[in-house]
Amino acid sequence: MSSTAPTAPDAVPDQAVVATDRPARRLRPARLLAAVHRRRTDVTVALTFVALAGWLTHGLWPDPAARVLALNPEDQALYEWFLAVDSRALLGDFDLLTGRLNAPDGVNLMTNTTVIALGVLFAPVTLLLGAPVSFALLALANLAGTAIAWYLLFTRVLRARRLAAALGAALCGFGPGMVSQTNSHLHMTAQWLVPVIVWLVVRLLRAADPARGDDGPDRRRMVSSAVGLAAAVTAQVFVGEEVLFLCAVTLLVMAVTYTVADRNLARRALPGFAGGMALATGLALLVLAWPLWFQFAGPQGVADGMFSPHYFSADLRSWWTISPLSVAGDDDAARLTTGPAEYNTFLGLPLLVVAAACALWLGRRPLVVACVAGTLVTGALSLGPRVVVDSERTAVPGPYALLSGLPVVDGALPMRFALAVLPLVATLLVLAVDRALRGAGLARRLVPVAVGVALLPLLPTPLPTAARPPLPEFVTGGHWRQCVEPGGVLVPVPLATPKQPWPMRWATAADAAFGMPEGFFIGPYGRGGTAAMGTYPRPTSALLAEVGRRGGQPVVDDGQRQQAAEDADFWGASCVALAVDTPHADSLRGTLEQLYGPATRIADAWTWRV
Repeated sequence: MSSTAPTAPDAVPDQAVVATDRPARRLRPARLLAAVHRRRTDVTVALTFVALAGWLTHGLWPDPAARVLALNPEDQALYEWFLAVDSRALLGDFDLLTGRLNAPDGVNLMTNTTVIALGVLFAPVTLLLGAPVSFALLALANLAGTAIAWYLLFTRVLRARRLAAALGAALCGFGPGMVSQTNSHLHMTAQWLVPVIVWLVVRLLRAADPARGDDGPDRRRMVSSAVGLAAAVTAQVFVGEEVLFLCAVTLLVMAVTYTVADRNLARRALPGFAGGMALATGLALLVLAWPLWFQFAGPQGVADGMFSPHYFSADLRSWWTISPLSVAGDDDAARLTTGPAEYNTFLGLPLLVVAAACALWLGRRPLVVACVAGTLVTGALSLGPRVVVDSERTAVPGPYALLSGLPVVDGALPMRFALAVLPLVATLLVLAVDRALRGAGLARRLVPVAVGVALLPLLPTPLPTAARPPLPEFVTGGHWRQCVEPGGVLVPVPLATPKQPWPMRWATAADAAFGMPEGFFIGPYGRGGTAAMGTYPRPTSALLAEVGRRGGQPVVDDGQRQQAAEDADFWGASCVALAVDTPHADSLRGTLEQLYGPATRIADAWTWRV
């Protein structure tokens, strides 16, 4: 239109401009509908994944604030608090060291799995509807988004038939490990950036291959791929570092294997590919250098992992067992892992056999060899420092023993290496089904049927949910403001602990507008400043916790009253609050009145200004 329009801005009447614009506006919905029609299969697959994710999490949806994932409610309370703190970035009230927990020392958000990027992205939802709604949405979105992202990678990069891509993507997004991690581990299920990272690495490799272009390597494409890769990696750090670590290890194993399997490609593309990776690494470090320093060496940061690799090792038998969260699973299988959020290895014998058969049938294609190598390495690492078979620890060392104690590696749980097996096995299945569908004869029907039969026992069942106690009106009604100023410190009684984090829901419901002492987090409170869960309780919080557990009313002496005043001063507390329906509320109230004097009733809570 600009090429034919007069140069004078007033040469075309306003009516003519409006008239010219109207047809374009009418065409936009038509174009959108036409695009949807052209991609109707892709849209159908995506909607199916969303529906499946909604079905798996439907127990939360009647009332997210009143429902909880029954198999891991503690971590759900923690992640909802993370989302509430992250949402404060929208209000300009956010720092990587937050005093809204563990007052006055605070909590290092980089050291903890705080899903900062997700929290900021969902901040409007959190501030408008509450963190439980954001949590439920993310639980659904992570499953569906991961499956959709892998589907797009399989169809666009591998050029696989849609049926093959859908089967593989379903395993990536809804495999046993993903479903079990959905029990409150948002940082582990947010894997929808992993296919993007893989695509950018492949794009960089192809651009660096001079044989793919008439003029040698495509340097412009190499640079854009490196910049995109740096951006994706940076974003994933603020979503979930452990997923990024698993992705990096897997890609490294595959790259080495691919180099050996296709030496001609390695000779042609390796110089340019290495240069592009160096550029991506440098750009990412420009952004990540300070946050990573803050994580490991900043205030309240830790440089080591706190979870024992011996405890969090996969049982060898679990690999050919079906997950209890799958339709063909058995609850007895739960003894083969540490808990319902870690069914990472439960692929079942049918899938293992079919995947192995597909790999043999596909032959020695470099990608197949790389996937097999990646599967064997990550699967072996999941077994931990000592191989465990049927809950019995053997004397046989596992490959993880070679890595145990190394920086960064020490922070990863061995059994979670098995999560990398899902997309690797899925890729083998996609390649096999795609090859079968493009061919003729018996394989055209046999391979897709065999893959479908192997996946059928792994069909996930809805995640169990339960009701959770309502929060006091003192919090939900905003009455806490009569007790503590926004940004101040409120002491709920009993105080939150890693095993009993429920008082953190008070802060979550108030969008983390006030701080709390102690709580559920990772900090440098282990021996010699090493990582520990939570902090050591102050004498007053230990006293109140004991009363809250057993009831009764101890006789408080002057020394304890003095200690209570010192503890309140240490916390920087403005107010102590006790909900009237707290277990052993009468005993706790009597103890608090001995410590801090007469109580003041505000809504459904007793309060003490300190």
